[in-house]
Amino acid sequence: MHQFTTIFRRYPIQFWLMFFGLIISSTGTTMVWPFLTIYASDKLLLPLAAVTSLMTFNSVSGFVSSVVAGSLVDRFGRKGMMVIGLFGMALVYLGYIFAQDYWQFALLMLLSGSFNPLYKVGTEAIVADMIPQEDRTQAYSLIRMGRNVGVALGPILGGIVLSRSYTIGFLSAVVALVIFGLLTIFFLKETLVHEEGKSHESLRDQLKVVGQALKNKAFTRMVGSFTLMEICATLMWVVLAVFIKQNYGITESQYSWIPTTNALMVIFLQVAITRITQKHSPTKVMPIGAAFYPAAMLLVAISGSFWGFLLAMVVMTFGELITAPTATAYVANLAPADQRGRYLGFFGLSWYVALSIGPMGAGFLSDNINIHAPWYAGAIVGIIAVISFLGLRKLETQTS
Repeated sequence: MHQFTTIFRRYPIQFWLMFFGLIISSTGTTMVWPFLTIYASDKLLLPLAAVTSLMTFNSVSGFVSSVVAGSLVDRFGRKGMMVIGLFGMALVYLGYIFAQDYWQFALLMLLSGSFNPLYKVGTEAIVADMIPQEDRTQAYSLIRMGRNVGVALGPILGGIVLSRSYTIGFLSAVVALVIFGLLTIFFLKETLVHEEGKSHESLRDQLKVVGQALKNKAFTRMVGSFTLMEICATLMWVVLAVFIKQNYGITESQYSWIPTTNALMVIFLQVAITRITQKHSPTKVMPIGAAFYPAAMLLVAISGSFWGFLLAMVVMTFGELITAPTATAYVANLAPADQRGRYLGFFGLSWYVALSIGPMGAGFLSDNINIHAPWYAGAIVGIIAVISFLGLRKLETQTS
């Protein structure tokens, strides 16, 4: 109890407001998000490659939005962009209730990719604004823990609710996002402070920062390495649910325990693991974490039961616990104070690039080779990610 009180007092009340807002919103959205490929597959009755290609629409708009989101967050403020993102996502989840055709799902995926980065980048930038550099890794791990409290609850509730009605699940997501949006409007304070001489900087000038960031070899190597690792993650989060239902008859209610296990591990292990990892150089830590991803891919490939797939998620989650908050803090620390939104926004592209490659590639390999091919391919990509992270360590040694 004393330890919890110490952690609570270390961070401002605004931080904990976001923490609890993220619990509410992630509980609602994860009631349905892990099951979207199943929902679309049942609605559209199309091959796996066609269903997973929907994620490409999400990734394309998410890619563009992540670049623009960083600039908007740095120019117009964190709070306003978060509100737009939250209410926009609420409308998207409402739209899924009425979607019947491929083009309707594609449009909603485009909108989802556009709105989601706004509140994600806004949240990360507020943390960087409020929290001193030496405490950021711990702060980002707490934010991840808040999200994952919701991820622990959401899929279990979703597994119960969705077997009866997907509509109830989507409406729950809408309500949760609106609640977080209202909390942001009425209680969250703006943390962006415009420096003198920069308040009239044009959006075009701000976007030039992205070009400057790309000249930073450590930053570009970081983004590339993390993207390769995230390709493995997209297979686990987007493809696994429909893969095990179609090929092994594992239902939504059974599958729900797999993402919930990931979330419970984050809740109970993230702070402890971060305490260990932050004692070491990020470039030493991240290759170790990345190595868990190809191991998880191989486990899925050779498994044929629920327990094998659950073990694969456990293995990947250990890699996530080690790498994710370390990587976010590494990027935030690379960025100048007035450019954090753009650096973090561009770093967020890693998920959308991975989302455009992983699920669609998995669908193609599954339909044209065999059902295990995507997972062996994922293992190869994961190994390349480890090698790339090791190169980041070498780069740091050369420049120090």
